Amino acid sequence: MIELEGLHKHFGSLHVLKGIDLKVGSGEKLVVIGPSGSGKSTLIRCMNLLEKPSSGKVTVDGVEITAHKAPIAKIRQSVAMVFQQFNLYPHKTVLENLTLAPTLIKKIPKDEAEESGLAFLDRVGLKQKADAYPSQLSGGQQQRVAIARALNMRPKIMLFDEPTSALDPEMIQEVLDVMVDLAHEGITMVVVTHEMGFARQVADRVVFMDDGQILEQGTPEHFFANPTHERTKQFLSRIIR
Repeated sequence: MIELEGLHKHFGSLHVLKGIDLKVGSGEKLVVIGPSGSGKSTLIRCMNLLEKPSSGKVTVDGVEITAHKAPIAKIRQSVAMVFQQFNLYPHKTVLENLTLAPTLIKKIPKDEAEESGLAFLDRVGLKQKADAYPSQLSGGQQQRVAIARALNMRPKIMLFDEPTSALDPEMIQEVLDVMVDLAHEGITMVVVTHEMGFARQVADRVVFMDDGQILEQGTPEHFFANPTHERTKQFLSRIIR
């Protein structure tokens, strides 16, 4: 579903991604971990060209989106992203937040978008908040709404960029529970996170990044029980007690 080839990204003199090669299979749950500043968020933002690579190729669902005149807008309709911040429209209700993109971008009839939106809100446990405004919700609830909003676009791929990092500790689990439930379906997921328990439970493959490079990847069993790269061992020893 996603293929990155020779991906480099520079921000001025800062070389953030250094020749990344990575493939994500259909239905795969890929979790990307690593220290702050390792390039994880830049990597995931390059997957739908929210950040344009300095060089290299990005192919999504068989279409090279880094090619000249690639149908980026069309491809983005099947790639949903959930950010650290919730990015909900404060002046619109929860349900209006869920129906805006499907009706404007995918031209789905409003009543159909509302029906599916309510179903996804029910799935994340917030159907009763359909008429509330984002300011009336907790951070965890807002992030669950953001996930429901992404699902209402019927994506093939879900990208999560540290979706729990802005939440209070007691709110983190409610968001992770929704993501765990989502992972049991066939949707392709790429998740940048510091939540090692989630990585153990959900990932088909864990990728460890440092200094703009992928240093190690493997199944959770391999990664947490028997890492081979010295930097991976050092990282895990500091975050897993």
